[in-house]
This record gives sequence, C-alpha cells and structure tokens, in this order.
Amino acid sequence: MLDRLRDVVRGAGGGVMLALASLAALILANSGAADAYAALLALPLGVSVGAEQFVRPLGGWINDALMAPFFFLVGLEIRREMSEGRLASLPRAAAPVLAALGGMVLPALIYAGFTWRDPAALRGWAIPVATDIAFSLAVLRLLGRRVPAGLRVFLTALAILDDLGAIAVIALFDTVSVDVPALAAAGLVWAGLWLLGRAGVRALSPQMIGFVLLWALLARAGVQPTLAGVAIAFVVPMAEQDGDSPARRLEMVLSGWVGWLVLPLFGLANAGLRFDALTPQMLRDPIVPGIVLGLCVGKQLGVFGATWAGVRLGLVRLPAQLSWRVLYGGALLCGIGFTMSLFIGHLAFPLGDRQSALRAAVFVASLLSAVAGLAVLAGASRPPRGTHSPPRLMC
Repeated sequence: MLDRLRDVVRGAGGGVMLALASLAALILANSGAADAYAALLALPLGVSVGAEQFVRPLGGWINDALMAPFFFLVGLEIRREMSEGRLASLPRAAAPVLAALGGMVLPALIYAGFTWRDPAALRGWAIPVATDIAFSLAVLRLLGRRVPAGLRVFLTALAILDDLGAIAVIALFDTVSVDVPALAAAGLVWAGLWLLGRAGVRALSPQMIGFVLLWALLARAGVQPTLAGVAIAFVVPMAEQDGDSPARRLEMVLSGWVGWLVLPLFGLANAGLRFDALTPQMLRDPIVPGIVLGLCVGKQLGVFGATWAGVRLGLVRLPAQLSWRVLYGGALLCGIGFTMSLFIGHLAFPLGDRQSALRAAVFVASLLSAVAGLAVLAGASRPPRGTHSPPRLMC
C-alpha cells in the first residue's frame, strides 16, 4: 500500500503539490493570518532599467513572470505534438481536435447564455474553456492501471489543443492598447533567436537572455508577457545533435521547477478563497452558474458529444483501447479547469470585484468533475470497442 502511494505521488507530483498549495491558500485566507497573507501578495516589487520601471505586486509577479516557464513547457509540448506526435498528421489529430473544439465551444456558449446581458461578466467567457492537464492527469494516475494508457494520451493531446486555444484567448484578453515600437522590438528579438537556431547555435544562454528581453518588451507593449514562454518554445532548437537537444535540456531543467515550485506558488497566490466572502448575493452573479455548468456540464458534453458524433458520422475513429465508458470518464475529467480557469479569470476580472465568485465557481466545478470522473473510471472495465452505448449524463 505504501509503495502504491509513493508511485501515485511520484507520478502526479506536480498535481499533488498544486493541490496542497491551494489547500494552504484556503487555510491562510480563512485564518488569523488572512490580512498578512493578503498584504504579502499585494507587496509591490519591481526593478528599474533606465526610465523604465517594472513594478507589480508579488501576486502579479507570480502570475506574469513565474508562469512564463509553465507556458514555455506548454508551447514546447504543442510544438512536439505538431511535429512528431498525435497532432502531426490529420488522421491522428482528428479525434482530439474534434473533442477539443467541442470542449471549448459548448462551455463558452453555456457561459455566454448566463452572462450575455452583463458585458462585464461576459468578458469571462473563456474561463470554462481550458482543462487543467496537471490536475486531470494527477486524478487519472490515482486509478493506476485500471484505465488504459490510451486515455492518458488522448487527454494529453486534447488538453494541449485546449491550451493552444487558451493561449489565443490570453493574447486577446490582455491586449487592450499596444505600444507598437515595443511590440516591433519584441518581434525583432524573436526573429533574431529564430535565426540563431537556424544557424546551428545550440547554446542556451542566448535563448535565456532573449527570453528576458522578450518578456520585458511584451510587458512594455501591453501584451500578456507570459506569452514570451510560448514564443521561445517555437524557436529553441529541438533537433538532436550528438544526442543533445537544447529544447530537451531546457525541458529537463524547467519541468521540475514548474511542477514543484511555479504551479504550487500559483495555487498559493490565487486559491485563497475567503469563506466569509461567500454570500447569497454571490449566487445571483451570472458568472457562477456560467462557470460551474460550463466546466461541469459543457466540458463533458462537448468532448464526449463531439467525439461520439464524429464516430457516428465516420469522420473519426474511437481512439485505440478506449470504450465509450472510459472516454466518458475522461470527458468528465476535462471539467477540471483549475489553473487555466483561474489564470484566465484573473485576466478577465483584474480588479478583484468578482474574484471570490470566480474562485468558488472554479473550485466547485473542478471538484464535481474530478469526483464524477473518478466514479465512472473506477468502475470501468476494458470491453471491446463499440460494445457500450453512450452513458448517462453525470455531474
């Protein structure tokens, strides 16, 4: 039993640490240390470079700077899947692409259905769009070999496409007015790094210096600076030479830091829901049912329904090793939106007037989706493909 627990924690370590950090944030926000916790996150920190000043509260640095390596890993995974993985060819990409589209469109429509009369609330339409792959795979690992490996591959490809959509949303959300000269300078830095890669320069130091410059220029331009991580991921040399790949080296260095430090710090900074802020009036805020139903119902219907329709119409094949019941359990887990939902919510409602409602809704929806997904997958066997009819709606 102890060995089994060690395997689960080792395999899902990042998700476990994120969960523990989020629990710590809840405890701090509802303890005698709540004021000190809030003051620490609001502490202004910054650096000056000539006339330019980069000053943000500590929570802002966590969201805008520390999350950039996380987006680098996301971008690197997208690039790898597009070049040699499940997204490298149309037949292999068809099922996860269709599932991802359904899982993005339907939650957004459900959210918009509750908020269309409130333009300020409608800004959060993308909150239920993305899946938290760290949490989803952590939950999946709790079941060990009870579910086929094909489900993990399918969910990973689907979540990567979700993240790609979320990245596009983030670029739109956090770009109100653009400083064109700064954006042009950022483009030149990115082009220079691309040329270095094409010239065969495999040292990491130019990439790291370029990343810092790119981050600063995007921040100056008024574009969400975490996108610097995605931009660098698409220019760092990926091909192996004498058994060495700069992209692989960076991934090995950063993955541990992101899983065990960056994401837990994000949870610690953003999951501090104060229970005394939960009021009956909050339930009347249209973003609450929009987020809860968008994640908990829209995700499962969108992912499962799009895949089922695609199979019935002959557009895609049911992924190998997956029964309809196993696929439905995976679709339920896609409703775990936590990290990306909170991140997009932070951009949609930056003034904090809806942060309590946002956090409460994301927590409830993610918890319901995790429990429902576990319940379905725990009882799932591995029957031959096509022997099950679509299961009943849960959550």
